[in-house]
Amino acid sequence: MEQAINNEKNIFYPPGGLLIWIIIFLECITFGMGLIAMITYGQDNHLLYHDSSQTLNKYTAITNTIVLLSSGFFMAETLRNIKLKKYTTAKLFLQLTILFGCIFLGIKSFDYIEKISSGMSISYNIFFTFFWLLTFFHFLHVLLGVIILVYFLWKFNSVISEVSMTENLEAGAAFWHLCDLIWLLLFPVIYLIY
Repeated sequence: MEQAINNEKNIFYPPGGLLIWIIIFLECITFGMGLIAMITYGQDNHLLYHDSSQTLNKYTAITNTIVLLSSGFFMAETLRNIKLKKYTTAKLFLQLTILFGCIFLGIKSFDYIEKISSGMSISYNIFFTFFWLLTFFHFLHVLLGVIILVYFLWKFNSVISEVSMTENLEAGAAFWHLCDLIWLLLFPVIYLIY
């Protein structure tokens, strides 16, 4: 009977809990609508989008993609090692996740500074309106994710073996992977297709 209850819980309570998955679903819809709007406007302004896209630094975007996907791998390894009760290794992977998240934020900050100093603000044209809205909203998600993970790192030694902490860390990991997913949607639309 207990086995059946645990199986039922796994179906109805995904890793991190149901609430985080509702948030992930809503965030995907929000970013999806923004990307659809950007693509729709891009069909009417193809030349403008193309010229604007050519001003973006694709190498920085590719580097940031590698950095963010690496951090996602480190987050997955954090959880895997916690489940194996290899807490020292798990903590190292959590630190690497945070470090790579900070590297992403640093690279993106320099990108933003470069755009602002070139006069390409949110009101520059329709392409840059979408660029700023979508990438900065994503930037804020990554920043929030880093703050959440720093909190877990701070609490790591004292409560990591508690079931509730592991479940909360799974929720944090799900949010972190949401940041990866969103970037994988933003990257080709903003940096590659125009």
